[in-house]
Amino acid sequence: MLLHQESGYRIEEDYVEIIGGFKLKIIGWDERYDEYENREARLVYRERRTILWISKRISRPKPYKPRDVIAIDINEKKIVYGDDRVNRDIDTAVDRAHRWKVLAENLQRRYSSSRYPAWMRRKAIVNRVRSYHRKARNLLEDWARKASLKMVRLAMRLQYASAREDLTGLAGIP
Repeated sequence: MLLHQESGYRIEEDYVEIIGGFKLKIIGWDERYDEYENREARLVYRERRTILWISKRISRPKPYKPRDVIAIDINEKKIVYGDDRVNRDIDTAVDRAHRWKVLAENLQRRYSSSRYPAWMRRKAIVNRVRSYHRKARNLLEDWARKASLKMVRLAMRLQYASAREDLTGLAGIP
């Protein structure tokens, strides 16, 4: 249920009052965002629990004029970022993810014949292959999020802009 501020819900001390006269006790509250304005809310009933998700309006950070630029070079084995003073590199997770992909392919090959992929008929093998592929995907996604966060935090801390290579149109070069 979507509720609007003032006309749909009201927060009073330890309770949330919802239209229709319902009062719900507040069990948990994230106090980091108390200074921001309340917006609309969603009332969700899940697993015999009622949860009220309140969205907040947070102002955009103030733009700043960058003092310098951090260059980012992305390769298969490493990502190198920095400028003339700061130079850091991060190993990529491609090797670790490739290991899980190889395990999945070996399992498929082991439980197959030349005539048909027999591994697809055995549920346990299918689940194991899926779990290996999921593990590889999760490794890459987690690594990508963490690596980009490292680069952005360094750029923000130094008040730098980030620049990357523009590699568009390289496939058409003879």
